[in-house]
Amino acid sequence: MPLNWRIALLAAAVGLYVGGRGAWIWQASEYGKQLADKDRAHGREREEAAAAALQQLAAQKSQRQALEDRLQEQGKTHWKEMNDAQQIQARLRDRLATADLRLSVLVDAETFAAPGSDRGVREAAGTGGVVHGAVRAQLDPAHAQRIVGITDDGDRGLIALKACQAYVREVIK
Repeated sequence: MPLNWRIALLAAAVGLYVGGRGAWIWQASEYGKQLADKDRAHGREREEAAAAALQQLAAQKSQRQALEDRLQEQGKTHWKEMNDAQQIQARLRDRLATADLRLSVLVDAETFAAPGSDRGVREAAGTGGVVHGAVRAQLDPAHAQRIVGITDDGDRGLIALKACQAYVREVIK
């Protein structure tokens, strides 16, 4: 082979090597830039997602705190209603025990009054009464105490039911 061909072939090989190496370095640099851009974008997305999650947690925490405050207020209201009902029932029991108050019931005059008996006490119709001269029978104090106890239990049950219903309404909101 003549020398010119060898030099030309060597020059072409060196040119190919230098060009290939330059292209390789340029491509690696561009690929590195693309990876860095993707990493930055991914990092921003992760930061935004973390910020959104923190905001959502803060909103849920404030909602939970508001619910707890409302439930605590309802608990106080329930306790006050229950305490008031118990005080009213206790006063009623005390008045019945001291004979300050007597319980009586309306009775059917025909059924109650047998021939020759005068057990019922006639009462004049008051301003709020609808039955004129209704026959009333007074209850034994022990029976009156039991009736008051039953109504006390019923009142407590109704107050507790009302409190439970309010609790459920608040939790479901």
